[in-house]
Amino acid sequence: MQNKPNPLRRFRRMMKPYKRDINRIYFYAVLIGLVNLSLPLGIQAIINFIQMGEASSSWLILVGFVLLGIAAAGVLQIRQLRIVENIQQDLFVRSSFEFAYRFPRIRLSALDKIHNPELANRFFDTLTLQKGLPKILIDLSLAAFQIFYGLILLAIYSPYFIILGLVLFFLLWLILRFTGPVGLSTSLTESKYKYNMAHWLEEIARTGKTFKQVKAASLHLNRTDEIACGYLDARESHFKILLNKFRFFVGFKIILAAGLLLLGSYLVFEGTMNIGQFVASEIIIILIINSVEKLIRTLDTAYDVLTGLEKIGYVTDLELDQHEGKFKPELNGGLNIEAKDLEFKYPDSKAPVLKNLNLEITAGEKSVLKGDSGTGKSTLLHLLGGLHKPTSGRIIINGFDISAWDWDYFSRNIGMILPTNQLFDGTISENICLGRDIDPNQLWEIADALNLSDFIRQAEKGFDTEIDPGGRRLPRGIIQKLMLARAIVGNPRLLLMEDPLQFIEDKEKKDIIDFIMSPDKGWTVFVIADNPYWTEKSDHVLSLNYI
Repeated sequence: MQNKPNPLRRFRRMMKPYKRDINRIYFYAVLIGLVNLSLPLGIQAIINFIQMGEASSSWLILVGFVLLGIAAAGVLQIRQLRIVENIQQDLFVRSSFEFAYRFPRIRLSALDKIHNPELANRFFDTLTLQKGLPKILIDLSLAAFQIFYGLILLAIYSPYFIILGLVLFFLLWLILRFTGPVGLSTSLTESKYKYNMAHWLEEIARTGKTFKQVKAASLHLNRTDEIACGYLDARESHFKILLNKFRFFVGFKIILAAGLLLLGSYLVFEGTMNIGQFVASEIIIILIINSVEKLIRTLDTAYDVLTGLEKIGYVTDLELDQHEGKFKPELNGGLNIEAKDLEFKYPDSKAPVLKNLNLEITAGEKSVLKGDSGTGKSTLLHLLGGLHKPTSGRIIINGFDISAWDWDYFSRNIGMILPTNQLFDGTISENICLGRDIDPNQLWEIADALNLSDFIRQAEKGFDTEIDPGGRRLPRGIIQKLMLARAIVGNPRLLLMEDPLQFIEDKEKKDIIDFIMSPDKGWTVFVIADNPYWTEKSDHVLSLNYI
């Protein structure tokens, strides 16, 4: 895994494409802060007119000025909301495509100890980011400028207010300095238990029939209770951080309000501030206190956003397949395969699965691979298909190292059937073609060759019939035939298969094996299978032994 950036750096990187929009939000926040000053200044002037006992046109103009300021601030806030909404929508789309792009391209070795579907849960933190952005971009900036301008205005009334302003900034710094890192740490721990719970509930749902068999057993409830207790402990720890902050803020608010009220009253008694200025300063004090409270509350949202970015970052930090080759040769028949001194070892494994392996399969040859469990048959298939990179040694395809081939071109010319391949939620045609432009006549030819055409014709909408995820309501034999159709529909030059006919009836097996292993088919075949008929139809058999 790559070096992980810290959460703040992730946030800056996420917001970088929206720099221009964020600058506009801050610009509007500056204007709103300035416009909001019209309220205390206008009220100050109005009170001065009232004290003079005059109801002149100037008084009406001042009232209109205050109302105009309130309206202008509202219009600017609406514009801020529009910009943030655009960012939220774009963020959702970008995150969706980021996940969809990365999942098929994550290096298999990086997923060796990770349950891949669990990673998809982290997409929901995109919604956390969407909810948190308005508070961080609008409320936080508006509160900061409100405090800044308010303190400047108070300092104009009296230099004594400057001291209170410095004390305020120091106290805010203390809150951020000492509670920020701890709050983020407890938020991350809480989130870890949240994802553990989601993953365990998914496991219960996925294996529901297993737990249904022993209804009296309480393993699933005990594990749920264990995770829930961990979550509650982590949640309570995080809440204590937030609670301490608010306790600190309540005390700070009382001290600030008392200090400003006493100071303002003293200045009025001394004659250095009039009643209008006193009322205006108290309004500013209330605005400052409310803004500080907004800042404190926004910290909780900031924790959620930074935690969400860290969880999403776990996916984006996973290493992707690196394919830098550009070789695209003209192909007329099957692929020639050579393995020279091939060795492969899984991450964190003490011993290699394959070591000093040498083999050669000529173009168009039909080969069967045999060996006991654990000898590396499936691993060899992954290596030949380019899904894993050798630890050492070379795989040569048509005279060129596999790393030199253009990956998209190479993958279009191979068909793979692995036990991990599954059907997805979509039509039969989508599951077979995978977005490739396939002639419908060819689809029917393959369906006939695999004894699949009767099933297609009986389906409600033929090839446009929807399939449940994993083919949940389909016979296992039909699922395997659809997998075979997917592998051979693009006229591949190389077929790599592991137990492709395990659940198909014996009579049909022979017909399908005859079709795949026919000398008329130019493709190269490399299959792991125990059925003797595969061996009978093959050109030769390869055996793997324990190292």
